[in-house]
Amino acid sequence: MVDGLLRGAPDVLLRQLSQVLPDRPFAIELWDGSRLAPTTAVTGDGAPPTFAVRDRAALAHVLRAPGQLGIGRAYVSGMLEVDDLDGVIDVLEHWKPPALDRPTQARLALAAARAMGLVRPPAPPAAELRPRGRRHSAERDARSVRHHYDVSNDFFALFLDASMTYSCAVFPTGEESLEDAQDVKRELICTKLALQPGERVLDVGCGWGSFAVHAAQRHDVDVVGITLSEPQARIARERAAAAGVGERVDIRVMDYRAITDGPFDAIASIGMVEHVGSVQIDDYASRLLRLLRPGGRLLNHGIARLRPDDPEAGPFSERYVFPDAAPLHLSRIQAALERAGFETHHVEDFRHHYDRTLTHWIARLDANLDEAIRLAGPERVRVWRLYLRAARNGFRTGFTSLFQVRASRPDAAERPGTAP
Repeated sequence: MVDGLLRGAPDVLLRQLSQVLPDRPFAIELWDGSRLAPTTAVTGDGAPPTFAVRDRAALAHVLRAPGQLGIGRAYVSGMLEVDDLDGVIDVLEHWKPPALDRPTQARLALAAARAMGLVRPPAPPAAELRPRGRRHSAERDARSVRHHYDVSNDFFALFLDASMTYSCAVFPTGEESLEDAQDVKRELICTKLALQPGERVLDVGCGWGSFAVHAAQRHDVDVVGITLSEPQARIARERAAAAGVGERVDIRVMDYRAITDGPFDAIASIGMVEHVGSVQIDDYASRLLRLLRPGGRLLNHGIARLRPDDPEAGPFSERYVFPDAAPLHLSRIQAALERAGFETHHVEDFRHHYDRTLTHWIARLDANLDEAIRLAGPERVRVWRLYLRAARNGFRTGFTSLFQVRASRPDAAERPGTAP
């Protein structure tokens, strides 16, 4: 009886999809080989991508969580495959699906349910994290950051440069290698901070220690680096020791809110502010100010949203990439710095440099897919291949940019009319 009900069900689903998506710059292929051809192309570059539903249980993901999350679950699990991720990013950027009224939605859902048949409801992929607890509490932030970073140090080494720098590089001519461009970025930050021998520097979100080692080696400063990832900290300590600056670089696994041994002469916050969130940004700025001596300098390097009405992040990123990460607008970050008491001296945009950085990372990961799957598993690799491309598209289209802000804690002795 069940076989009778299911016979021809995929064709019914395709007919419904054809009716509700009369203009579609992609193909849809079902598990039985039936196919719905594209009717148009988003751009003139290449063939339209194909969404291949390899398992009817993919429909259960979509029915359970309609929209981006359900489709993301089907993709991450491998039940939904795409033959051209760059083409999919192009579709997502340019194609606007038609609005569907409730009766049409109901007919489409019924056709999908019939095509799916009787299947056990699939669990969300293991790579998904649903953060719990108070948003941006220290405990929840630690879980979220570790979900992203504690994949495997060797996995990140497959696509980052030799220094393991996981932030935007700077390409002065556009011809630099990724290694050289990351070195340029680190030295640029040291220059903006005007580091002097013997000074004490705080590296907020130190990652694998590339900036801390660079600053200690080339500028003869003492650096405290903090991260929430123990695997990162272990590699950072090893790299500092190998570089001969182990006694000058102190790597700690701790939250920025737990630092109590200031003051510092300078603070570098590189790729950290994106994780702070709107509810904590004012506290973040105030804490950094208190950790600086009067006259101390801050370099805040981070991603910011450019358009006022765009959401902070979509559900796919929230569950699979950066849980709770929320790139704020530059104006909001600047407001927090100013309210805390910082004086801003210089702001610089590196949007197109992050586009180029991500292009390097994408090419390196794609060249090492087999090893990436061995180290991180197929789910994580699917997430990362899509995430890196979506991030690059954000910089290309003006959704996000990367800003370096140089600021300082005013020295009361330097203010006109103020007694030393």
